[in-house]
Formats: sequence, structure tokens, C-alpha cells
Amino acid sequence: MNNKNNEIISEELLEVLACPACKEDIELIEYGKEKHGLMCSGCEKVYPIKDKIPIMLIEEAINLSDI
Repeated sequence: MNNKNNEIISEELLEVLACPACKEDIELIEYGKEKHGLMCSGCEKVYPIKDKIPIMLIEEAINLSDI
């Protein structure tokens, strides 16, 4: 992970988080203009990151097809 990504979310936090819906791995993505989120590799939900805090609530997730 590069330094810019570390400004968005720490690598250590990214390693321990999993999708709350299906428990699969997640990865950092950029969507829209200057918007970042954590995308699930299984169900393809995107959990937004706001002020360096991932919002890992299923009801706050965005479907990848809606982006």
C-alpha cells in the first residue's frame, strides 16, 4: 500500500477488517471524485470511508452496481 493510501486508512486496520455481511476480504477503492471505500470481494458492497473512519454498517453500504 502506498503512502497516499495510508493517509486514507491504516494498513493494519485494513488487514483485520472483513465484510460484515458475508465475512469476505475487503480492499480499498476510490469511487467518484475523492471518495474512498472498502469493497467486499464477495458480495461487492462498498463501505464508505469518512474522515479516515470506515463505516462498516450493512445499511450504509453502497452496492457496486450503483456507483
